[in-house]
Amino acid sequence: MKVKKLKELDVAGKRVFIRADLNVPQDEAGNITEDTRIRASIPSIQYCLDKGAAVMITSHLGRPTEGQLGADDSLMPVAVRLGQLINRPVRLINDWIEGGFEIKAGEVVLLENCRGNIGEKKNNEALAKKMAALCDVYVNDAFGTAHRAEATTEGIARFAPVACAGILMGAEIDALSKATENPARPLVAIVGGAKVSSKLTILRTLADKVDQLIVGGGIANTFLLASGKRIGESLAEPELVKEAQAIMDMMKARGAEVPLPVDVVVADEVSALARANRIPADEVGPHDRILDVGPKTAAKLADIIAHAGTIVWNGPVGVFEHAQFAGGTKMMASAIAHSEAFSIAGGGDTLAAIAKFHIADDIGYISTGGGAFLEFLEGKTLPAIAALEARFDS
Repeated sequence: MKVKKLKELDVAGKRVFIRADLNVPQDEAGNITEDTRIRASIPSIQYCLDKGAAVMITSHLGRPTEGQLGADDSLMPVAVRLGQLINRPVRLINDWIEGGFEIKAGEVVLLENCRGNIGEKKNNEALAKKMAALCDVYVNDAFGTAHRAEATTEGIARFAPVACAGILMGAEIDALSKATENPARPLVAIVGGAKVSSKLTILRTLADKVDQLIVGGGIANTFLLASGKRIGESLAEPELVKEAQAIMDMMKARGAEVPLPVDVVVADEVSALARANRIPADEVGPHDRILDVGPKTAAKLADIIAHAGTIVWNGPVGVFEHAQFAGGTKMMASAIAHSEAFSIAGGGDTLAAIAKFHIADDIGYISTGGGAFLEFLEGKTLPAIAALEARFDS
């Protein structure tokens, strides 16, 4: 996968347009409650400023109606926070599509919520051309939106004089390529979550590639059903038992495996006060809910991870938000942290688990993209990255 990268370009004196992902959570008063995405965007911004570029940044925020931005849709709080982090003022430009605003080398401005522009979501070509005319260099640093073909993610990349990947985007592409194109073996994938249906495509894709496919959460319960086990009142999708069995058969035909729980942690409800019981997987009662893997299973999974060459992690193996159901995910997280394998992790629940168990520094690469992370692993073409690939020689 070949794309131009920001650090390969001379941006001195150039007008640089950066599409970042600054879609951060805010409280009811408009205060930013978590600024990881803003911090992740700073390396590309700072690099351009240090090289003497005039820097324009835009992002989406929330889901505004195109052409009707309200006060809650404004990037003003982001401009303030970004200014604090880079220690310089960041002006917010409201009506920017037609240009007309001044920006000097070494300055940075934030262009108001790009999804307020009519035609952004539908990747309107005329809108993309107007955006492209604003800059000398277009930088896509928003991996989290790379699976969407929008004017600021795909269209502008086709028409800007130069189009490249930012530092964050470049790192995402490199890490995901390392994990999927020629991975060190054994390749172990961990896919957790509530529903098989939401991750069916990725499970099928991985079943054709990985050496071990660890499933967790409601997904594992559906696989347990497929193997003939009783799961009581556990979350599962009985209508997808045949799909789960087909995935296990695919793995078995390749000499690979889907290791299923041999013991589980059950309760009669999902709550912080629920009483957890550890039982063999064969002894699940009619009213039990499986909410975590048991210690024997956790140890088995940890051993698989310890011998891995590459680890791809998306989703916990239990309801780790509650302490009594966190043991399996905690042991798995610790095993990944201590593994010498290259590890890449992505997805909201996965990032929450990484933060809870304080292992961020021990993961090879933490992806900032949710849907984009999964679609890349599925082998899908991400429109924003494809647009950058198409501009590699131009």
